[in-house]
Amino acid sequence: MAEKTKDAPRPLFQVPQFTSKDYTSFFLAGAICCTLTHGAMTPIDVVKTRIQVDPAMARMSLLSGGRQIVAQEGPAALLTGFGPTAVGYLVQGGAKFAGYEFWKKTFVQIAGDQESAVKYRTAIYLGASSVAEFFADILLTPLEATRIRLVSQRGYATGLMTGFARLAREEGVAGLYAGFLPILCKQIPYAIGQFTVNEFCHELAFRTMSEETKRSLSGPAKFGISLGSGVIAGFAAAILSQPADTLLSQINKGHGPQGSMPYRLRVLAQQAGFRGLFAGLGPRMIMTAGLVSGQFLLYGAVKDALGAPPGLEIHKENSAVKV
Repeated sequence: MAEKTKDAPRPLFQVPQFTSKDYTSFFLAGAICCTLTHGAMTPIDVVKTRIQVDPAMARMSLLSGGRQIVAQEGPAALLTGFGPTAVGYLVQGGAKFAGYEFWKKTFVQIAGDQESAVKYRTAIYLGASSVAEFFADILLTPLEATRIRLVSQRGYATGLMTGFARLAREEGVAGLYAGFLPILCKQIPYAIGQFTVNEFCHELAFRTMSEETKRSLSGPAKFGISLGSGVIAGFAAAILSQPADTLLSQINKGHGPQGSMPYRLRVLAQQAGFRGLFAGLGPRMIMTAGLVSGQFLLYGAVKDALGAPPGLEIHKENSAVKV
C-alpha cells in the first residue's frame, strides 16, 4: 500500500482560467502604469541619453547635465521625445504586463503540478518575462528609435508624428527596426530584473511571516513591501540592461561601422569599453528605481479599480500556487 502511494503520480493543481476581459484589464493597467511613469521620467531620460551619446557630457552627473541642457536650450528641451515615450510605452507596457500574466500561467500549467511549479519558479519567471518582453518590443522599437533621434539630434523633427514620418521616409522599415536586436538585449534583461527580482523580494518579505500576520498586514505595510521590492527590482533592471541601453543610443544616432547588427554592436562595445558601456548608470538607476516601483504600485491599483483578478503567486513560503 505504501509502495503504491510512493509511486503514484503527483496530482495536478488548478490555475485560473483568465478571460479575455481579464487580459484586457491587465493590458490597460500595464499601459496606464508604464505611460505615466515613463512620461514622468522624460527629463531624466533626456539627460541620461545625452550623457550616453554626447562626449562633452560623458562625465557629467544627472544634475549638472540637466543644468547644461536648460542653460543652452531652455527648459522645454527636457521634454524632448515625450510623445514617442508616452505612446511607445503605452503599447509596450500593456503588452508586457498582460503578456507576463499570460506566459507565467502558461509555464505553470506546463510544469504540471504544484511541487514542480515551485521548484522551477525561477525558470518560470525568466521565461515569462523574456517572452512577454520580446513581443512587446516589436511594438516599442519604432517609437523608441524616433524618441532617441529626437533627443540625440537637436532639430531632427518637431514631435512624434513628424519624427516618425521622417525616419520612415528616409530609412524605411530597416531604419525603424535598426535597434531591434539591441533593444531586445536591453529590454529582456530589464524585464528579467523587473519581474524576477520583484517576485523574489516579495517572497523574501513574506517567507518569515505567519499566515495570520500576512492577513493582518496594514495598508502602509503592504505599500512599503511593494515599494521596497520595486526599488530593488529597478536597481537590478538598470544594471542588467545598461550596456545594451548605451549601445542602443549609439545605434539610433547612426554611430558605428556598416555591416550586420551583431558586428556593429561588437565594434561599438569594443570602442566604448567597460567604463563607456556603463556611462550614465547612476542617473539611470535613479530613473529605473522610480519607474519600476511606480509601475508595480500603479499596476496593482489600476487592476483593483478595474476589478481584475490577482495574478498567480508561486512563492516558496507556502509551497503553493496561489490564485
